[in-house]
Amino acid sequence: MAWKDREAPSLEDPEALFSTRRSARRAPPFGFVLEELSALKPETRWMFGCFALYVGDKVTLILRERPQHPEDNGVWLATSVAHHGSLRAELPSLRHIALFGGPVSDWQVLPSEADTFEEEVLRACAMVRAGDPRIGRVPAARKRALKAPAGAARAPGAAPRKGGAAGASAKPRRPSAKRR
Repeated sequence: MAWKDREAPSLEDPEALFSTRRSARRAPPFGFVLEELSALKPETRWMFGCFALYVGDKVTLILRERPQHPEDNGVWLATSVAHHGSLRAELPSLRHIALFGGPVSDWQVLPSEADTFEEEVLRACAMVRAGDPRIGRVPAARKRALKAPAGAARAPGAAPRKGGAAGASAKPRRPSAKRR
């Protein structure tokens, strides 16, 4: 059965597929991938406007089917440049994601337009199930800028704020566009 003819797994059963708010609104494409990885209890998260599949703390695959840049629709693999050659030997249609442009990134795609798409995606799923270290990445922790609360004391010797008065906004106010 071709991947296009398969039904996406039901989102009504939380044990079958953990979903986020966004993914609950729309079924992920290529539902057979979720079926293949169901024993690992993958978590879906919205990433890059697509469905990222996490196994434990690793993002392993992204399922993408969007009208913009259809040449990059398919299953994206989280890997590293060092593993591209060995993965391409096992997954011949694996290629760079054109949408990213520029130099080759760690992410690679199994394009849905390839004749061997389903076969190669099933092979990639088997690799994920087997714990192949070439597929999957632990995302870097997000760093948030720490902002001092408004009116907080400035460090001794710190440059004065623009605008003069303590607590004043760093940007001058513009006159309102509305005139009464």
